[in-house]
Amino acid sequence: MTQEERLAREKWQEECERIQKITSLRPAETDAERTQRLRRLRTNYGEFCEYYFPHYLTQYDEQGRPARIVHNAPFHNAAANHIKKTPNLKAVYMWPRGHAKSTHCDVFTPLWLIFQEHPLIHFMVVVSKSEDAAKGLLGDIQAELEFNQRLIADFGAQKSEGDWQDGQFVSKMGIAFMAKGRGQSPRGLRNREARPDYIVIDDLDDDELCRNERRVREMTEWVKSALFGALDVGRGRFIMVGNLISRNSVLQNISETEGVTLSKIKAVDTAGNPVWKEKWTRQEAEQMRTFMGYRLWEKEMMHNPITEGGIFKREWIKYKKILPLNKYDQLICYTDPSFKSTRKNDYKACRFWGRIGTEYHLIDCWVRQDTVRAMVTWLYDLFERLPENVAVKFYMEANFMQDTLLDDFAREGNLRGYQLPLLPDKRDKPEKVSRIEAVSPLWERGFIFYNIDKQNDQDFNTGIEQTLALEHGSAAHDDAPDADEGAIWYFQRAVRLKAFKPRLGRRGRPKNNW
Repeated sequence: MTQEERLAREKWQEECERIQKITSLRPAETDAERTQRLRRLRTNYGEFCEYYFPHYLTQYDEQGRPARIVHNAPFHNAAANHIKKTPNLKAVYMWPRGHAKSTHCDVFTPLWLIFQEHPLIHFMVVVSKSEDAAKGLLGDIQAELEFNQRLIADFGAQKSEGDWQDGQFVSKMGIAFMAKGRGQSPRGLRNREARPDYIVIDDLDDDELCRNERRVREMTEWVKSALFGALDVGRGRFIMVGNLISRNSVLQNISETEGVTLSKIKAVDTAGNPVWKEKWTRQEAEQMRTFMGYRLWEKEMMHNPITEGGIFKREWIKYKKILPLNKYDQLICYTDPSFKSTRKNDYKACRFWGRIGTEYHLIDCWVRQDTVRAMVTWLYDLFERLPENVAVKFYMEANFMQDTLLDDFAREGNLRGYQLPLLPDKRDKPEKVSRIEAVSPLWERGFIFYNIDKQNDQDFNTGIEQTLALEHGSAAHDDAPDADEGAIWYFQRAVRLKAFKPRLGRRGRPKNNW
């Protein structure tokens, strides 16, 4: 046994002791009460999980004392019930990080199916990016079968033949379990007369694989042919779980395959509230999003993988000390309110730019998922911070300057005793990404600078992440670079108008080219 295997064994044994200790506490009940409870737990997945797996679902306070049980989210229960009622299933469970994909699909759900009145699965195969990773997942379910005192009390001792570190074992009930790594041959898998009838593929993709289109294509073919072929002519439950780290991935390819059921869950809903509200709060989600940054949050939690550098490169982001405002040739604040609604889930961007010669400096900005009222307040505050000898033009796309949005500006203006001099951008704009891409050479050639005093500012960094995330066909937010393009367009128009000098004189006779 290697040192790594020895450490893994020690960690597994510690977990087994914890399971045994926590599940040893059981309610006193009569035989009739126990029979009634078993009947209820076999039909109610949420209660099944809470009764048998308190060691997974208990949250502890700062003193290490049990504080509360974290209930399943509705999508957990819906997935388990769908798996139970669909004997021949092909499904992808695309859930965010930290949302219990492995816990449910690799442990809770298969055990729920096994401990029905008659077992619904007889041979389970766990597949992951490496054999060691798959063995680790297998160890989780063996620990429950052998040391969970509540399972043992209700269904008898499940001491197994074989061991998870060997990659396979068989429970006392005769249920077989096996681990396979990515690309390993699953052909000819049998447990006596039984072929696999529950195959779960867990986090097969990684960043290295997804960077190689050929390898992703070959691995997709392996999943669809060799691995799916391990079932008995397609009979059984064939499940893949993971979060979408790249659009060039096996998970994406399988999810788009005809006949595959897709459960795609994002960490927060369109209003910004956690979909697993039983586990964490909106404030915790917002803190996590702030720490991770826009691009990583979208990738890990929202199934929106963003390839950095699709149009803009990180090395193009340059910083400089900002000049006194009266030194600039021109100052523009351009606002992209995204939507006129007051919902907080939509990003809104206000970008305050200054031009001096051929350089453009981002002086200040506001890029947030917040209400229109918060955006309007920031713009008025900016206006009031301006020196008296400085003129700034405030622009907003004309399509957004409608009554419901202007009402917010009017209300704030009435409170302050004046109205913000807001100008409409009435351009007939071409397609957004192409329009933003057209100004990207200014970044590449070193004409764009960000305020060096704002390097750690969250609004600046969110805007930079949106800029770097921009690419054709992406679902990423683009409010900040869209506002940047608007400001730069008006800068350049002013320079063109100033440079244009009309000539008056006699019109020359046109040449006859016919």
